[in-house]
Amino acid sequence: MASMSLFLIAAILLIALVAAFWVKHAHQQLARFRALLELSPNGILLLDKQRKITWHNPAAGTLLSVPSELLNGSQISRWLPMLETLPSTLQRQETLAINQQHDRHQVDITLLPDTSRHTAVLLIHPDPLRSASNEAMERLKRSQYFAQIGTWDWDIGTDRLYWSEAIYNMFGYQPGDVTPTYTLFCNSVHPDDREQVRAGEQLCIETGENHDEEYRVVWPDGSVHWVRETGNVIKNEQGKAFKMMGVVRDITDDKRSTQALEKLAHHDPLTGLPNRLMLEKRLNKALTRARTQQTRVALVFIDLNNFKHINDQHGHAVGDELLIQVAERLRSALRASDMVARLGGDEFVLLMEGLAPEHRLADEAHSICEKIFAELAPQLTLGDRQYRIGASLGVAVFPDHAVTLDKLIHAADLAMYAAKRSGNNQYRLGGDLTTHAHTLNS
Repeated sequence: MASMSLFLIAAILLIALVAAFWVKHAHQQLARFRALLELSPNGILLLDKQRKITWHNPAAGTLLSVPSELLNGSQISRWLPMLETLPSTLQRQETLAINQQHDRHQVDITLLPDTSRHTAVLLIHPDPLRSASNEAMERLKRSQYFAQIGTWDWDIGTDRLYWSEAIYNMFGYQPGDVTPTYTLFCNSVHPDDREQVRAGEQLCIETGENHDEEYRVVWPDGSVHWVRETGNVIKNEQGKAFKMMGVVRDITDDKRSTQALEKLAHHDPLTGLPNRLMLEKRLNKALTRARTQQTRVALVFIDLNNFKHINDQHGHAVGDELLIQVAERLRSALRASDMVARLGGDEFVLLMEGLAPEHRLADEAHSICEKIFAELAPQLTLGDRQYRIGASLGVAVFPDHAVTLDKLIHAADLAMYAAKRSGNNQYRLGGDLTTHAHTLNS
């Protein structure tokens, strides 16, 4: 019986010794494993179900550029704001990291699946070519500057705004001149465009639709420039938008080129007057208004007399200068609502709208033509020579002579040629067989 008791005691002691050995061994293994994690060049963070950081190794703080004491217990979205928008786990991907000074840099991460349903593991991969990465970042900054493209983000509902270096120049500043704020941004937007920009931002915040606006900014020196801004929102765990991020591009040169092409397409390059295409667009709108308001529209075709002789005898340079001076004189004969266009050669057209229907048509036409003759009557001085120019006028009035654009133009054209056949300084009304003469005072 005594020997049995000794055997049991010995067995228990043996089991205790084995258990102690394995506990010690497990602690040693755990310590080794923890040491490996601590020494790992990969940043390792453990996240709870609320995406708060419960543990991290030193490399995580280094790679995120965040002190260890700030990481513990903080939301991972504070340092990786776009994490929730990234694809599913087990994919290595690049994302934006922000430190406590709001400096930004890119990090490579892998989010491991949460197999325990309690703890997720986030790996941050070190950049083996950090110096090369810094050089690439500098190249990116330079390319953004020369391409006139910059990145921005705004903490919604606050005055906190971030601009990359390229954006400062788009708003008329140098980096360091000002601290970007939402108030500064709003004050820089052209007053006529502010409502449009704010409405676009609000729509993006409310619906998540991409924000895409073109607007003008006023520089501190008063000059006006164009930018195009695109972006979208970042949402928190509750699905509420808390940040907008995007890019902005200087499109001032694009706008100027477009406006120059638009001007070439719709204006005569010599005189700067609208051309036939612009005339027809304006006439079409004038006829629409006249039908609604029950008013008249007058179209006056003008053909210069003696121009061909001057052009042939004294050269195209003199002829061109003569046309420019005639264009200026015709402009001065107009009301603000009227328009003068050049069709080509020595042919011009006056468009006058809003004429009262109760006035006698013959008197209205006579008044218009006398004013044109009076503007063209004084001699033109070109160099050391003086020239006198005459004109033949054809007048067609809506709705008296025609009710469509094509027929009104045709009626004015026919009337002008009829006046020209009758001699210098004559005018004729569309549909009128009588040619009216004007005698210039010498």
